[in-house]
Amino acid sequence: MEPEEKSLSRRGFFSHCGRYAASLAGSFLLKNEAVAASRFALMDLSSIPKQEKARVGLLFALHHLKQDRPDWPNIGFDFRPVVERYTSFLHRQFPGYTFLVSLVSGPEEAEKIIKSYEQQNVDGYAVFQLNCWNRIVQSAVATGKPVLYVDFPYGGSGGFLVYTAALKRENPANFGFLTSSRLDDLAAAFELFARIKKPENQKPFSQLVEELRLARTPASGHLTCYPDELKVLSAEETFDRLKDSPILLFRDEHGGEPFQIMNIPVLNLPFGELNQAWACADQQQAGQLARKWWHGASFIQGVSWSEVVNSAAMYLGLKSLLDKYRARAVTVNCLGGFYGAHIHAYPCLGFYELNNQGLVGACEADLRSTATMTAFGLMTGGRPGYISDPVIDLSKRRIIYAHCVASNRVFGPSGPVNPYEILTHSEDRQGAAVRSILPAGYLTTSLQIDDRRQEILIHQAKAVGNDLSDRACRTKLVAEPIGNLEKLFSNWDVWGWHRVTFYGDLKEPAYRLAEALHWKVVEEA
Repeated sequence: MEPEEKSLSRRGFFSHCGRYAASLAGSFLLKNEAVAASRFALMDLSSIPKQEKARVGLLFALHHLKQDRPDWPNIGFDFRPVVERYTSFLHRQFPGYTFLVSLVSGPEEAEKIIKSYEQQNVDGYAVFQLNCWNRIVQSAVATGKPVLYVDFPYGGSGGFLVYTAALKRENPANFGFLTSSRLDDLAAAFELFARIKKPENQKPFSQLVEELRLARTPASGHLTCYPDELKVLSAEETFDRLKDSPILLFRDEHGGEPFQIMNIPVLNLPFGELNQAWACADQQQAGQLARKWWHGASFIQGVSWSEVVNSAAMYLGLKSLLDKYRARAVTVNCLGGFYGAHIHAYPCLGFYELNNQGLVGACEADLRSTATMTAFGLMTGGRPGYISDPVIDLSKRRIIYAHCVASNRVFGPSGPVNPYEILTHSEDRQGAAVRSILPAGYLTTSLQIDDRRQEILIHQAKAVGNDLSDRACRTKLVAEPIGNLEKLFSNWDVWGWHRVTFYGDLKEPAYRLAEALHWKVVEEA
């Protein structure tokens, strides 16, 4: 008898974020969502007092009020309570302010709204990044008015980090940023809109916000970590082995010519070869592996037995291709492949299994991360790297590494195991993915290599727990960064969002490998 099937009802969603308006009387209610000629409307959140302290445009950067596509936080996510929470809070805290509020999906729309706001003599803007890649903040900064840029954690964090780093490098005096789960920090930042107007203020807005971040970020906690004996190969031996450790790349339907990254051969193969391997997988073996996963999981939700078997077949297909090409690593354009129906199962559980074996299964056809996992996995005797989309929360002095794939053998194939759960892939609520409950108290090293610039990026953090919230990716390792948190905001536009996290102190090995390659190490914290 097969394990009992379980199903997860998926949220409904609507396909537009049209014009809406609301009046505020005690609580902020979004009542009108009808589509009109214009896709935005202005909402005056308070009657203007005789002596107002500040007039602020609130721009919520998002796709739709109810998310219509796979993306952070997830398809079907309802942003109305989020917008209401922010706006209601600000109205209560600042009764003397006037707030003008718009939902904004892209730069063209932002330009129209900002032009309207400029005609109303706003004193500044607050841009809330609710989805990742809506380019709104740049248009606000271009006005020269004070701009407070706010992350909605596990929603807009990728765009927030990338756009913040780019703007931070340009260093405009009117740009300040904040990423915090604490509303009191938001309130403290909004007080600066009134302060910047006072004649006695001699500081730029960017400096005022930076001083606020530094003052309100907690001091470092107890950073002593559990002992973790790590044996590593020499840099020379690691580099030598890389040439015999090919990566299989499944990026699209066509494939392409082979190439190299960091001395590692890359075989550029089409989706069709992966699909054939999946289709040819032995169903009895798939069922046996699916039972192992199913009974080993501490919790299963939203995933049917048949989907787990399908994922097991994908693992068998991946493993057969690794054996065929004598490769050590595989990376798949899993999101584009699955969303476009080019592949027929998420590889998340398959990657989980490969990484537990000391091999490499890597997400999103991310070659740099795959090469990072390959190099440092070899160097550490098979410790698995964990690709993630990091989120920073200054209110707790935390960085959270989030993704839907993670090993549960973080100390290597022969090391201890930690609990794991089987859930849907987060963004589209389909397929099967892994939530690994990663161990706390240990030192972690996050890395990324760049073959073109010949650099290795590195920061370290102490693992302190796991975030089990539903938004965004399933596995969320919570850690306290070691070093300068402000510096940690500087590289995301250059290096991209992903980082690869290993358990253990790999700082010295990273420097040794860089020296052997004649590369540079960039410490980002």
